[in-house]
Amino acid sequence: MPVSDDLFGADEPAPAKAKPEKAAPRRTAPPAPGKSATADEDAYGASSIRVLEGLEAIRMRPGMYIGSTGPEGDGLHHLFAEVIDNAMDEAVAGHASFIEVDVGADGFVSVTDNGRGIPVDPHPQYPGKSALEVIMTMIHSGGKFNSDVYETSGGLHGVGVSAVNALSEEVEVEVARGRELYRQRFRRGVPEGPVQHVGPAPNRRGTKVRFKPDSDIFRHGIAFDPKRLFKMSRSKAYLFRGVEIRWKCAPQLLAGITGVPAEDVFKFPRGLEDYLRSASEGLELVTDQMFSGKVDRAGGHGSVEWAVAWFTENEGYVSSYCNTIPTREGGTHEQGLRIALLRSLKDHAERIGNKRAGQVTTEDLMACTAAMLSVFIREPEFSSQTKAKLVTTEASRIVEQAIKDSLDQWLANSPSQALKLVDFVVERAEERLRRRAERDVARKSATRKLRLPGKLADCSNNAAQGSELFIVEGDSAGGSAKQARDRASQAVLPLRGKILNVAAAGRDKLAQNQQLQDLGQALGCGMGAHYRDDDLRYEKIIIMTDADVDGAHIASLLITFFWRQMPRLIERGHLYLAAPPLYRLTQGTKSFYARDDAHKDELLASVFKGNQKVEIGRFKGLGEMMPAQLKETTMDRKKRVLLKVTVADEERADTSGSVERLMGNKPEARFAFIQERAAFASELVDI
Repeated sequence: MPVSDDLFGADEPAPAKAKPEKAAPRRTAPPAPGKSATADEDAYGASSIRVLEGLEAIRMRPGMYIGSTGPEGDGLHHLFAEVIDNAMDEAVAGHASFIEVDVGADGFVSVTDNGRGIPVDPHPQYPGKSALEVIMTMIHSGGKFNSDVYETSGGLHGVGVSAVNALSEEVEVEVARGRELYRQRFRRGVPEGPVQHVGPAPNRRGTKVRFKPDSDIFRHGIAFDPKRLFKMSRSKAYLFRGVEIRWKCAPQLLAGITGVPAEDVFKFPRGLEDYLRSASEGLELVTDQMFSGKVDRAGGHGSVEWAVAWFTENEGYVSSYCNTIPTREGGTHEQGLRIALLRSLKDHAERIGNKRAGQVTTEDLMACTAAMLSVFIREPEFSSQTKAKLVTTEASRIVEQAIKDSLDQWLANSPSQALKLVDFVVERAEERLRRRAERDVARKSATRKLRLPGKLADCSNNAAQGSELFIVEGDSAGGSAKQARDRASQAVLPLRGKILNVAAAGRDKLAQNQQLQDLGQALGCGMGAHYRDDDLRYEKIIIMTDADVDGAHIASLLITFFWRQMPRLIERGHLYLAAPPLYRLTQGTKSFYARDDAHKDELLASVFKGNQKVEIGRFKGLGEMMPAQLKETTMDRKKRVLLKVTVADEERADTSGSVERLMGNKPEARFAFIQERAAFASELVDI
């Protein structure tokens, strides 16, 4: 129930603070009948008890019925919602095909439908009053209490339109029934006279309610927001695909307002799906198709309609409605939607053998889910008169059953779409678990030294600036590198042989690969869409492998990993290749190192002269190099050569395709690549 900013309400003063007393006063027995009482007791008697009749209670406490009447409240626009909801009830019941909304420059708003029209004949319980007057002036009256008249409706308590009448300066109701037109006017809830018979109306049927809010109630202004009324009117057309909403607004009210036409017509044959497509235009979706549908007579009630899409980047949301009433605070029907989506996704993942989906939670799924949900049920229960939250217990079961059965079929009939969705949601779940592990590590490091993964020998500098991480192959090379490094700024992480080819492996293998998880934890910057450059623990990441074919292969696998999981690490210039020597050439006291065969021949021709024999030693791997040699040739900043890994702008668009072609799980693509470059390979052999 809405409350004012003041805990005790706008009209009730807060109690004064009690003054401290030395001793509590003694209680005395109440005076016997006939004896004198205190002055306070005399002032508080039977005459102090006031009974509010008719619409007086609504005018005195409007917040109880429509929400806040303040400048930031929804009360003013809630009046319009009550009137258009009555018209929608006629459309949902099958008696009206169109609704007209007219926002006038004079402060009046009118809503017209072509339904059955409010009855105007005398009411049997209240002689001298028409049914129209009873509905407009007495709370808890209306046709919504009779299920034969309205099977499902938004009005439950018979308060809505009478509250509009009570809180309006002027209300005019026109009713066209039996080819005759009737009219009655009200001022601040009081009829100005009985129902008048205006005359014949052979081409008209239905009800028109024209009202102007009371400035005595809405002291901060009675000007409606045309943009808000426009959206509210359009939403009704989305919620009931069979109705046509005709919008009209005085042009002078639209000055400075964009996106709201003076006249428009809303009719959406696909209902909620049409809305979701419009709202998602330009956004990237996980699946090419939306999941939408409608089940009539769901659970023996009216119907359940939904439209669901999954975003790759944008945050998800759920917009729900019950009997066309927006339930901004959700409720049991939204609970049924969440349960259905999660259970159906997990059941499908189990059928296709994806065991990782077991760790998916509702939050993982709903974080990327955009959903529209509309239910029509008999006798719904809301948390308050404003109907912001549905609390009907049965609604959860009705929605869950309707949506789960449909989603099970949709996933089974669209295997490629289903696989995309399962993989995407599982990846979000794994990322959530990774972030939790990172938080746990950060929390532990606040009280004790951080335990780094694998066999990482970290540097002593805490700042990333100026620090380097050498990724080397094997424990032997790692041992030499650890002795050759500058302990203050150079860290070493040995790897065991060739790492996983992430281009040819699924996400499950990546998640289970301990070497890559250790590498990711050592870097500290996250993977995939959650990469954070500010959290990278080192300024340079240097791949240092043997100067042979196997070393080149390991380097290619590592570059592929970084490009697929941390492309921004490459784009921002953090990734390098070390250039260790392949040969050591010695002549007497002179020693030089050659990176490859071509460099060796160049040194033999230019540096070594005379007849003295040149000893040529070939390094089988970094592990065979003495720490001093490794430092001198590969790790010393003053003498080493580093190759920076970059992606040229003109190559950027084709890079992902090239990585997939050369490193993916299709060997025929690599074979074709080799064939296309056979001439180039022959030239290298000739050289």
